[in-house]
Amino acid sequence: MRIFTVLTVLTSIIVMAFRWRYRIINTLLAISFLRKAAVTISMNMPMIREKIMPALFQRNPVK
Repeated sequence: MRIFTVLTVLTSIIVMAFRWRYRIINTLLAISFLRKAAVTISMNMPMIREKIMPALFQRNPVK
């Protein structure tokens, strides 16, 4: 019975975290230290850096 209760609670937590994932992420990224850490970690990942960097420094011609 105890295992069933633990599994039910864990399942509920996972479902709620998935349901409110964007709200949770926005709340965490509102904290400047966590936002800076997230940017630093993501820029150390080559796959993400290769996709973002060209778009940041691309010059668009003025029409």
